[in-house]
Amino acid sequence: MTDLSSLTLQNQLLTQEVKRRVDQLGAINTVAATVSQSLDLDVTLNTALEVVLQIVQAEAGGISLIDEETQEVVIRAQKGWTRSLEEHPIRVPIGKGMSGRIVRENTAILDNNLDGSEDLAVPSFLDEQFKSIVMAPMHARGNIIGILSIMSSKPDSFAPDIIGVLQAIADTVGVALNNAQLHEATLESENNLTAILDSTTDGIIATDQKGRIRHINEQAERIFGIMRGEVLQTPLREIPIDPKVCNLLLRALEIRSSDYETFEVTLEGGQTLSITVSPVYVEKQVERNGETDGWVIVFRDVTHRRKAELARAQFIAAAAHDMRSPLGVTINALKLLESMIDDPDPTVNEVLGLAQNGVDRLQVLIDDVLRLEQIEAGYGIEKEEVEIIGLLREVARQIKPVLDANQVTLTLEVANDLPPLNLDRQLISRAVLNYLDNAAKYTGEGGHIILRAYIKSETMLHIEVEDNGPGIPTQEQTRLFERFYRAPTTRSVPGTGLGLAIVKSIATANGGDVYVRSSSGQGSTFGLSIKMAQVDPHAASQ
Repeated sequence: MTDLSSLTLQNQLLTQEVKRRVDQLGAINTVAATVSQSLDLDVTLNTALEVVLQIVQAEAGGISLIDEETQEVVIRAQKGWTRSLEEHPIRVPIGKGMSGRIVRENTAILDNNLDGSEDLAVPSFLDEQFKSIVMAPMHARGNIIGILSIMSSKPDSFAPDIIGVLQAIADTVGVALNNAQLHEATLESENNLTAILDSTTDGIIATDQKGRIRHINEQAERIFGIMRGEVLQTPLREIPIDPKVCNLLLRALEIRSSDYETFEVTLEGGQTLSITVSPVYVEKQVERNGETDGWVIVFRDVTHRRKAELARAQFIAAAAHDMRSPLGVTINALKLLESMIDDPDPTVNEVLGLAQNGVDRLQVLIDDVLRLEQIEAGYGIEKEEVEIIGLLREVARQIKPVLDANQVTLTLEVANDLPPLNLDRQLISRAVLNYLDNAAKYTGEGGHIILRAYIKSETMLHIEVEDNGPGIPTQEQTRLFERFYRAPTTRSVPGTGLGLAIVKSIATANGGDVYVRSSSGQGSTFGLSIKMAQVDPHAASQ
């Protein structure tokens, strides 16, 4: 009977222990299920503390979080205390008091006899008159992020086995709180980013990889008269913006260039926008697939600049017209004077020649300045579908008399599969003629020039003029395309110093750029590059 009684007692104790363990596991699961329902940090803090106190049947409790920036342990939630954290916040330096011991030793502590002799960083804690306390570190991602505490006003309130339960609950709460902190930090970053983007005077639209709107700032809303909430997650092609702008944006996104695209467009109301489309790449842990992760589109209102450029071009045109009248009178006077002299003296002939040469140079200068201003202002630019091969052959015919006069030969190297481009035919012809004219001047008799066109990397069309002339020193090349700049080694050759500046303006107006490769004694290559994004036979109709 004794053995049977002993066995029965052992079974009862084992059953009680199993029930206690099951209850503890259930309590942990309850905490986990409850605190994981919200990503709001304050809600998670208070909910977690309330559930913990119900499960462990404690009178009071608190949750402290570690502030890495200030190196303090800050009590963020409390229940059952007489003091209010809003009126009397508690911040404890890391390493001080009982919390310092928790952080330093990374272990839970239990004290069932608080008598005031404890190492307290906040002496006012004694005013709460707690007699028992259990404190456990909360972990997340292997680090201590805070401390979970339970208290009682009675001594000897907590059994030793509560430490294991509270530690398990603390770690569960710690993970939930860390997730809430990360969510809060993400929201704060998003709010800061939104505030920054909304404060700029430029309109900004960000899309994902498939062209769906991820963000749009207030200025973009004002420019296009749309509401942010109505277009988020909407494909770019479906948002109600000017069709001209939409077509240009879709074309830029479809090309999927690794570089940014910039263009200007005038809306129906007369507003002119400068638009930049930039690809976005996000670093990934796995191998990239070469695709963009989205695009950022920036809209800048340049209406005032556009109006100023047009006004300046119109002023220059008016001034040039006014200058041509007295210039024409001067030319006619020189011709009349020359006809009135029956047997001119050689000195008189020389003076008349100098005067005529000066007038001719002034005429060329006026024409070049007028042309440059018109191009840079976009005044009178008319784009059309242009066959590059036909254009270059026509330019070669136009320059032939100049080349023959200088006894210079020209070779045309043009690929037969060049696609058509949407360009201003007259301006591009002028740019290539300027290059060829310069090459003819500086190459000299018996020289050789190559006019070539080719596609590079399937994204850029290059038109180049290569000569075997004297070349240009490296230190002089950086300023070649500036207005009125003439390299010291070329000043003996007649010119206005505007030819290359005009080429650069033409290239920019047609969505391209210019470049030069040269060295002393090795000849020169002047190039004009145009992005293949310009290729669009139907652009004019769109």
